[in-house]
Amino acid sequence: MFPLLVAMLLCLMPVMAQRPKVGLVLGGGGAKGAAEVGVLKEIERQGIPIDYIAGTSIGAIVGGLYAVGYRAEFLDSMFRSQEWLSLFTDRSEQLGNDPYRVKDGVTYIFGVPVWRDKGKSRKNIDFGNLGVMKGDSITSLLQRMTAMSDSVDFNELPIPFRCVAFDLNTDSEQVLSSGSLALAMRSSMAIPGLFKPVNIDGMRLVDGGMANNLPVDVVRKMGADIVIAIDLTQDKERYPSRFQLKEWTGIGGVLNYLVSRPDLKKYHENLKSVDLYINPDITDAEATSFSKAAIVSMLKAGEREGKRQSKALAALKARIMAKASPDDVPEL
Repeated sequence: MFPLLVAMLLCLMPVMAQRPKVGLVLGGGGAKGAAEVGVLKEIERQGIPIDYIAGTSIGAIVGGLYAVGYRAEFLDSMFRSQEWLSLFTDRSEQLGNDPYRVKDGVTYIFGVPVWRDKGKSRKNIDFGNLGVMKGDSITSLLQRMTAMSDSVDFNELPIPFRCVAFDLNTDSEQVLSSGSLALAMRSSMAIPGLFKPVNIDGMRLVDGGMANNLPVDVVRKMGADIVIAIDLTQDKERYPSRFQLKEWTGIGGVLNYLVSRPDLKKYHENLKSVDLYINPDITDAEATSFSKAAIVSMLKAGEREGKRQSKALAALKARIMAKASPDDVPEL
């Protein structure tokens, strides 16, 4: 009888000592993603363990890199050092000062490729729905940084990760959990009309903000008991009433439309399921604010918001650790 009782107690001990699992949600917002990095600095300083990550658009890029081991200080340096306009638009530095140039069958406007000659007329180009940017620069960077094969189970990353994209073939949200991590991140930020969709397993994937820009529900399904969400949305009252392509005027129009989130029902449902909601004040920034000065400003705004949330983060840490064993906190 006694040995049986001991065995039963030993079986129960891991369950009793297991702490709540923490999910991190990183929303989309173009260049505003720099603010997410600023917030991550305080999350790390507080020693909050992160068990799962889900991200959309720039949040997928920040989240995917964080999941493989890059920490906030490195991501801060990356945001500050990269030529972000060139990176996200395949912009030619050599042609950057030319208002108009045709080279090797490609038409450039201030270095940005806007038309690839395939025997069609360049008259009446719809700049809001070009979709000619391949995104090769960002894909190459992500491939170098992740250094992984095209067949990866995202559950096997140092921190399990999910990436949200939108399939144009089925008009549906797609949660990517395996395959090429670099392509998954690239597909999540493929702004419709500007970047070519990413073809994966018969899907034509574009920016996940079309369906789920703050994927709290995704990280809950992964197993998160507690969710920290970093939302880049600023004016939550202004949303387009319907899908209006005529309002998409260039990079700014498309990005700002996606950041405003047409899928309001899911957005508001997700907000109700957040344990700690963090919304950095970056009202003066735009989704296209990739200048170095703007990036630095948003990084600092994220740090300020992180510090403003320090008491809430400390309380959350205490709640998490109340049920934890000494060996139950992963190192950051």
